[in-house]
Amino acid sequence: MTTLAFDEDGVDVVYEGTEFRLSKDLIEGATGKSYFDVTDHEVLRIVEKNPNLDGDARQIKDIIG
Repeated sequence: MTTLAFDEDGVDVVYEGTEFRLSKDLIEGATGKSYFDVTDHEVLRIVEKNPNLDGDARQIKDIIG
């Protein structure tokens, strides 16, 4: 299971027991979108090859509100 913790500067990720951080700039570069317009599903796709995308996608701006 992958855990994502969002803040204004990036995302703390725990993937298969490994903890790392995805910076805001990296996410913007990978998606071609403004960080706050990126969805949690898009971040999961950066981390995992075939993520389980349950539920509705939420934009980062709504998550950190």
